[in-house]
Amino acid sequence: MAFGGFNSSTSENHTMTEINMVPLIDVMLVLLVIFIITAPLLSQSIKINVPQANAAPVDPKPLSIDLAVNDAGQIFLNDQPVLLDDLQAKFRVEAAHDPQPELRIRADLNTRYEVLAHVMSSAKGAGLKRLGFITRPDEAAPAGAASIPARH
Repeated sequence: MAFGGFNSSTSENHTMTEINMVPLIDVMLVLLVIFIITAPLLSQSIKINVPQANAAPVDPKPLSIDLAVNDAGQIFLNDQPVLLDDLQAKFRVEAAHDPQPELRIRADLNTRYEVLAHVMSSAKGAGLKRLGFITRPDEAAPAGAASIPARH
């Protein structure tokens, strides 16, 4: 073995510090043989005769409703002007569709929050479940920086 003895009377008083590599090489060779044998088995495929079906392709385009609010508070539903009081009736018609469309809101920077709150309340009251806001990234701000302008 590669160990020193406890007998201090011998002339060789140091321990052997070499690692026995033979068992490690044996294990590596066994693993190599196993991988050589199993690798060709993994690359073979089984031929299966799959039935053919003629089905119409599914339309992956999600439905959406575009709502824009300018700084004067005017509302445009799919680029058509709409009164704030008529929104809930139009949202009810859209909410009846299956699958339900997503309401995407674009608002001007100076739009009053009151108008947006009324729009969101009308959407919820009509039964719309999906709502999103469309924003434009600020090109001047570095990544991760806050892009809310300071008001004085």
